[in-house]
This record gives sequence, C-alpha cells and structure tokens, in this order.
Amino acid sequence: QVQPVESGGDSVQAGGSLILSCAASGYGCMAWFRQAPGKEREGVATIEPDGTTTYDFSEQGRFTISRDNAKNSVYLQMRSLKPEDTAMYYCAASSTIWRWCSLREFQYNAWGQGTQVIVSS
Repeated sequence: QVQPVESGGDSVQAGGSLILSCAASGYGCMAWFRQAPGKEREGVATIEPDGTTTYDFSEQGRFTISRDNAKNSVYLQMRSLKPEDTAMYYCAASSTIWRWCSLREFQYNAWGQGTQVIVSS
C-alpha cells in the first residue's frame, strides 16, 4: 500500500474551480476530508472501489469525487468555490474492507499530509 499523497491545492478566486488529486494504491474506501482554520475536520466525499459515491450534503452538486483504479488515484473536482471552502484538504484511505464507505473518520487508517485550498472573495 502506498500512503496517500495529495496535490492540486491552490489559491483561487471565488467562483473558480480546482481539481485535487490523491495518489494511493491498495485501498478500498477512499475519501476527502477538509479542515478549515479553527474548525474540526469534516468529511467532504467518499468513493467505494466500485465507484459508488457519498457526499456531505452541503457540498453535493459543487464537488465531484472520482477514482481511477488503473492509475491508483482519487480526484476531487471542486466548482463554484466559495471563501468558506478555504481549508486543508486531506485524502484518506482504508485498508479495511467495509460493507460501505462513509464519512466517518474511524473507517480510514491512512491519511495524506494535506493540500491547501484558499478561496478569496
């Protein structure tokens, strides 16, 4: 298993778009979490090995998670970015085979170092 490594974070204007990438292999559930300054880490989206996705309700429609198993990568496409999306974004992976993937942190035992997203108004 390869520890997740994120990339793609950047500073953008509100309304802009970004695609975050996560390189990782040998995992089942994969997810994106984020932590804004002064706030707790929260789940954004998760994707199962078969491509089934789950989103935090507030982000559904603006964010899209996808995975390319051949490239051992997971992506988070973010559109219509808002200043409140500013956060460190973390890729999380699970080496345990779960019945389903959720946005609960206990399911994930491998975490990347994070990639910073800054959205200015």
